[in-house]
Amino acid sequence: MNESLPADVADALAAVLSADNPVHVALRRQVPRLTVRARCTCGCGTAYFELDTSKVDPAPTGPGTVVAAEAQLVTEAGECPGEVLVFTRDGYLSWLEVCSWNDDIEVTLAAARHWLHTRS
Repeated sequence: MNESLPADVADALAAVLSADNPVHVALRRQVPRLTVRARCTCGCGTAYFELDTSKVDPAPTGPGTVVAAEAQLVTEAGECPGEVLVFTRDGYLSWLEVCSWNDDIEVTLAAARHWLHTRS
């Protein structure tokens, strides 16, 4: 299914990788070379990436698969229905996961983007 990086995924990555620490800076440099290999079929918005690692440097995340960035989602009512996680494998972006903690509030990538942009 390889497709260029959709705007919703790029926007979520930008919001979650906004810190100026060395890991986020290095991962932001990888974003222009990312493509989406697959997306979760449940509708949550989780995206799995493909990246030509010969074209970018790894982020200093360490070996293996790690959560390199995370953002807790908070609604306008102050509820915490889930989070967005950015996973790397050996320092390279691997996937963006949208997690739901609450069956009463639908957590999708669109909702996550809204909550990420309205947090203080």
